[in-house]
Amino acid sequence: MEILGLATAAVIAVEPATERQLWVETLGLGLTSAPGSPYDYWSSEQVAGVRHFGVWSLAEAAESCFGTPDWPTDHPIPQASFEFEVVDVAAAATELGAAGYRLLHGPRTEPWGQTVARLQAPSGVIVGVCTMPG
Repeated sequence: MEILGLATAAVIAVEPATERQLWVETLGLGLTSAPGSPYDYWSSEQVAGVRHFGVWSLAEAAESCFGTPDWPTDHPIPQASFEFEVVDVAAAATELGAAGYRLLHGPRTEPWGQTVARLQAPSGVIVGVCTMPG
């Protein structure tokens, strides 16, 4: 697969409000709340080296990966998510499956226009392959 770069990086937090104190108040990353997010997602497209950085609640990560706000007990609880922009999400997902990785979900388009497929690394980190809108 051809990786074009790091598209998104996110901290996954059980207590997002507490986690934000480090990223917003102490480090001053300038994250803002996503309008209409039921999970109080905070993010920025202004962090150098990544197109999108966020503080993602565990409930929202579970909803995005499994369609429920509860993280399944048969998967390690993730602490971070990294999504790499690729030329072809479907081909990259097929390649990951052929390499023995079980996808959390296959390629799909999120409401904000990103097409993404995700897996969970042995460490528990969520890894995505995606194309970004715009």
